[in-house]
Order: sequence, then C-alpha cells, then structure tokens
Amino acid sequence: MRVNLTSSSAPTGVTAGAAAAAGHRGRLLLVSILAALQLLGVAGLRPGTAAAPAGLPAAFGDVAGLSPRALAAALDAVACARSRGVAGRDDLLTLIDYSLPSTAPRLWVLDLARGKVLFHELVAHGAGSGDNYATRFSNAPDSRQTSLGLFLTGGTYEGGNGYSLKLNGLDRGVNDLAEERKIVMHGAWYVSADHARSFGRLGRSWGCPALPVTSAHAVIDVIKNGTFLFSYAGGPALQTVQAALRSACVNPPASAVSSARATPATPAIGSAITAAPTAALTPGTQLH
Repeated sequence: MRVNLTSSSAPTGVTAGAAAAAGHRGRLLLVSILAALQLLGVAGLRPGTAAAPAGLPAAFGDVAGLSPRALAAALDAVACARSRGVAGRDDLLTLIDYSLPSTAPRLWVLDLARGKVLFHELVAHGAGSGDNYATRFSNAPDSRQTSLGLFLTGGTYEGGNGYSLKLNGLDRGVNDLAEERKIVMHGAWYVSADHARSFGRLGRSWGCPALPVTSAHAVIDVIKNGTFLFSYAGGPALQTVQAALRSACVNPPASAVSSARATPATPAIGSAITAAPTAALTPGTQLH
C-alpha cells in the first residue's frame, strides 16, 4: 500500500519550506500511527507469528534476507523513542538481525527517505554471546556479550580499533551501559568472508558490532551523528526488549527529554538477557 503524504507541488501561497515541514510532520505521524497500532495489537506481530504487519515500507518488502518482523520491531522502537523526546534523523535506519548466523550478512543500512538499501554487511557479535549464532545478550560490564535494542549513533574517533563510532544505548536495563562498556562500531580483520569460510564463523568481539575493515569507514561515515540503530534477535530475548519498549511507551517521562541519552522512566529489567550461562572463552577466540 502506498500513502502519499504530500502533493507534488505546494498550494498557492504556501512556501516550499512550509510544504517540506508539513511533509516531514506527515512522515513522522505515519510512523507513529503504525507503531501505535502495533503496540495495541491491531497490526503488530505476536510472538511466534510469521506474518508482517501492515504498513511497512513497501520498498523493503522484497529485500532478500531482511526480516519484516525485525524491521517492524525497529520501527516500533524508533517511534517509541521519539514519543519520549529522543531526537534523531528520520531518513536512515540501521538494522542488525542477530537471529541470523555470523556467516551471513546481517546488517542493513536503510535509506527510508528513498526506499533504498545503502549497505548490507557482515557484522560480528560478542564472544560471550555464542559461536556462529548469538544466543545470549547482556547489558552488563565485562560480559563480552552483545546488547540488543535501540541505539543512537554519536560521533567518531580514532582508537585502538581504528576509525570508530560511538553508540548511545536508549533502552534502560537493556543497552544503556553501552558507553560504560565501550560498545562502539569499528572495523575488524576477523570480519570477512574468508574468515567465515576458514573457521565456520566470524571472529568475535567484546560486544561491539564489528564490521569488515573494507567497508567499516564508509558505513560509519553514513550513519554517524544522530541516526538510529536497532539490534534484533528472536525468541525470549526479543520478548524482553519488547516488554521494555511497551513499558517505556505506556509510562513515558513527565517531560520530554531532547538529549540523545534520554532515559525512560521505567524500572530496570535486569542486566542480562540470557538463554544459558555465558560460555567460557575458547582458545583461538578473537577479542578486542
């Protein structure tokens, strides 16, 4: 279904700037309405269902490997964050689907404004989260596990892993310790198709979403400074993240928070989302 929120030309007496602002408000309104319907169960996905909710961007419906459920969860999270006063760009969305194996490209950078996939890349998960598949997720320091939920990208810097991107976790108890844990996006030598063929999986990080060295700089330059990134996984981990999302949206702070580090006025839901005890690190594990 296509919805036209703006006409091709501004009405007489309306400036181009006013028309653009109206279109911007219209797009935000559409996303908010879709998210509200999903949260109320009108168009949302129930755990265990396979159907995609109505109203997802049609341009991404046939993208190979891109899960409609993961995209719906990401859009829900963005709409909820905006309802809490979190300011971020609305033209781009980065989605990481950790329900896929590390050997498959599972990071997408989506241009929502133009309906295009800008990047589709391999991405590593934390050493404590599993081997080829990530099955354990945590917000706890020193867990070396990947965190799920919604992040807002920050600025860049040159660190021990080269050109890196700061990530601000927006979900209390799920990923809000990302800065303390030094969870950032960067390139890593062990994230490559050659490594996957040789070892049956990518190397693993200390919880950072590490990208191939060949593409990390380009991806970071596109998504830096205020775009949303959503880390997705299925099963109990997803249910935990969605519970936090519902609580944050139903019980927003008394006043909107405009900073990137807005914190929902909800109880913390625990520091770890685990399906099993954290695995011991095995010889040969690549860490950083």
